[in-house]
Amino acid sequence: MKNTRQANRFPAYLLRILVSCLLVLISIATTSQAQSGKNLSWNEAQRQKGEWFGSAEALRIADNVLLFQNNNGGWNKNIDMAKVLDQADKKKLSADKSKEIGTTIDNGATTSQMNYLAKVYQASKEKKYQQALVKGIDYLLAAQYDNGGWPQYYPLRKGYYTHITYNDNAMIAVMLSLKSIAEGSAPYDFVDQDRRDQASLALQKGLQIIVQTQVEIAGKKTIWCAQHDEQSLAPAKARAYELPSLSSAESVGIVKFLMGLDQPDQQVIEAIESAVAWFGSHAIRGKKVVKIKDESLAKGYDLVIEDDANAGPLWARFYDLKEQEPMFVGRDGIPKKQLSEIEYERRVGYSYIGNYAEKLLEVEYPAWKAKVY
Repeated sequence: MKNTRQANRFPAYLLRILVSCLLVLISIATTSQAQSGKNLSWNEAQRQKGEWFGSAEALRIADNVLLFQNNNGGWNKNIDMAKVLDQADKKKLSADKSKEIGTTIDNGATTSQMNYLAKVYQASKEKKYQQALVKGIDYLLAAQYDNGGWPQYYPLRKGYYTHITYNDNAMIAVMLSLKSIAEGSAPYDFVDQDRRDQASLALQKGLQIIVQTQVEIAGKKTIWCAQHDEQSLAPAKARAYELPSLSSAESVGIVKFLMGLDQPDQQVIEAIESAVAWFGSHAIRGKKVVKIKDESLAKGYDLVIEDDANAGPLWARFYDLKEQEPMFVGRDGIPKKQLSEIEYERRVGYSYIGNYAEKLLEVEYPAWKAKVY
């Protein structure tokens, strides 16, 4: 019997050890997960699933977003909203709220913060997030020109920043947010009717300026420039390497937005068809972009364009306004015919050529056409 009791005690002892080990592992995993959450970047935070937006970590980041919001309702760009802020940071941000000159829609600024706050409010129902979002909506409405376009910065900043800005999809990001607001779509379905009506009007004005700024050459509509003069509506220059031109990358975003409209009128349909036809006739075929490893170079590689009969279509970022031929422009502002002719720093530091319109032509446009016709 003694041996039997000892045998019975051994499994119980072992079980206690296993339970203790398991508790330690759970504690470590929980701590690791919490630390991982605190290390989320702003980009990562925006990509989380719905229920996460009600978590303590989501609310901590949302509180940061409120601190970074300027008094006019908008935000500056290129800021990691998810970073941990100390008291000195918070004090400085509170003092800087009145410095509104950097408020912008460039690089996803303002629209990304609004989208985040809308999701957090949906999950938490905390009034302060709703109030901050409403200020963001009012900012976008105030920033719109009477003709329907949006400048890159508002309050206006001198220079090319006053142009109507399609560059990096800035204006399209605004219009996508306003479209959701006007339609009462998630995550903006709680926005009041008055602002929904204002968003709808702003959307219609923006749509008209898109149609008006589509560049016409030799009597044919083509695509759009990355920015257009806010007065004349003509293609306009931005940075030295961003000349007045036809910009394929930005125009893809514009066409996709137009195709997302539920009941496009004839003007919109013609704008889409003209742009798609232009993309089809100006694709670069039989070429591919290759990254060549070279440790002697600053980034350890170079980009070259090589022949490849099996390669998919490419488009230059910019096409000249006369011959509609690809052009590559470095910091000297002089158009070149080949990517290899511009300086290394720009060649690998900017998107000059890519398969920008491939999915549009092969998937998205056929699906749209089947729905509309």
